[in-house]
Amino acid sequence: MNRGVWILLLSCGLSASAGITPYAGAIGGIATLSADAGSQITAQGLSLSTYSPANGGALNAFAGAHLCNYFSVQANYIWNENDVVLSATSPSSGSFYQQARSTSHRAFVADLLVYFRPKESRIRPYLGAGGGLTHLSSDATALLNSGGTPAVPPSSFSSTRPVFRSHVGIDLKLNRYLDFRYSFSETIGKNDISKHLSPSAPRRLANFQNLFGFVIRF
Repeated sequence: MNRGVWILLLSCGLSASAGITPYAGAIGGIATLSADAGSQITAQGLSLSTYSPANGGALNAFAGAHLCNYFSVQANYIWNENDVVLSATSPSSGSFYQQARSTSHRAFVADLLVYFRPKESRIRPYLGAGGGLTHLSSDATALLNSGGTPAVPPSSFSSTRPVFRSHVGIDLKLNRYLDFRYSFSETIGKNDISKHLSPSAPRRLANFQNLFGFVIRF
């Protein structure tokens, strides 16, 4: 057994409040996607592509258990929706386009949370990390501009990919059963929006979320 697991077990074993406390909650706010761009040199010039995302709504519903003073496990359902505009131009064919799309993510993620103060504390900052699966779906809403014969992305595309999630936050105790929670998270995975650009773009997709809400302890 590695050292990290031993430390976790020892900390829980020595905790003054080692009893397991289940909890559940929901937090909502704003999701921001990372942008991306691609380029390709041809004999006729430089082909360019990009997508530009807008901020959108986000929701994280979760349930978990405080294992001891400093460690918790948590299962999450995470949803967010963002509008994006895809653009590309190709001098070799003399074509271009701008396409508006609605893009949504639905993810299931399991986390380990590490708290920096014991369960009895009124203010408890934490650091969390975990992994899971996310389902991306994207639908075209309007062709804003076009010329020539551009390689426009399909009207709909989707994918399911593994993701890594890291987040920081703070729980503020309101009473014996209720906490207020703030969380800032980043989810990183394969970028299937960039994959549908022509030329394709190289960056992974980062999904940033600022979330506020409540936690109920049982």
